[in-house]
Amino acid sequence: MSADPRLTLARADLASVELEGTVRAARFAEPKRMRLTAPSTPLRSARDSRAEQVDQVLFGEPFDVLDADGAFAWGQAVRDGYVGWVDASSLAPSAEEEEETPTHWVTALRTFAFASPSIKSPAFGPLSLNALVRVTGEQGEMALAEGAGWIPQGHLTPIGAGFAEPAATAERFLGTPYLWGGRDSVGIDCSGLIQQALYAGGLACPRDSDLQARLGAPVERGNLARADLVFWRGHVGMMLDKTRLIHANAWHMAVEIEPLAEAVERISRRGGGEPTAFRRVGILHPSPSGEGVAP
Repeated sequence: MSADPRLTLARADLASVELEGTVRAARFAEPKRMRLTAPSTPLRSARDSRAEQVDQVLFGEPFDVLDADGAFAWGQAVRDGYVGWVDASSLAPSAEEEEETPTHWVTALRTFAFASPSIKSPAFGPLSLNALVRVTGEQGEMALAEGAGWIPQGHLTPIGAGFAEPAATAERFLGTPYLWGGRDSVGIDCSGLIQQALYAGGLACPRDSDLQARLGAPVERGNLARADLVFWRGHVGMMLDKTRLIHANAWHMAVEIEPLAEAVERISRRGGGEPTAFRRVGILHPSPSGEGVAP
């Protein structure tokens, strides 16, 4: 079976040294670990600001760079494994030492980091749910996040704690505009919504719906329950109960709740076919460092 190019740090001219002997490439090199220092940045399919956004990288998430060429860097998002091009100016080196390891993650839907421990000071952000930060100090109700600023402590939780019920997290995104390749609170697509909801619950989750369809175990449509996933060809949603579905979709151009039966009828009528799978996802244990696929 050929390697999935979405998740394989390899091109004809260059590949990660870890893949030597498993893929063909003219040259192999060691990726350099970086971290995102912008609130978020698009991960694009090509070295072009107009190229398709296939994913997003959020503040504090690690990104392994294999090729830096001018304004762009090509590499792999460590959290979900996706490969693509990002704005090189949004990255900073990460020494992978204990003093740089994230200590907290953002558990508010979105928050701001302030230049001083005052909400009247200049703000940086917004930082979205599941962004990773390293807290280096506290003052009153504010926590100092390295490289970002002062964040309300109530918007942060230590990594490895504070997991939320996935369907409840999905509901928090209700009304968020639909954005292809988006996975933050400003714009999100169908699989981005599922990924963010599962991340917030301490669950591992890949980026695209076809990969997410391999999670968990199959369940019959008649036995659907809260947080079960419903898949179509190229689309996914999450059940809120036995009959209601929440999904980011291009029909409403937003995250919307509707009866599953109505979604099934409309998608079929518009040529999307019938649901292809119903899955129930089990709980996994996240990495305490924040470096893995789970927060």
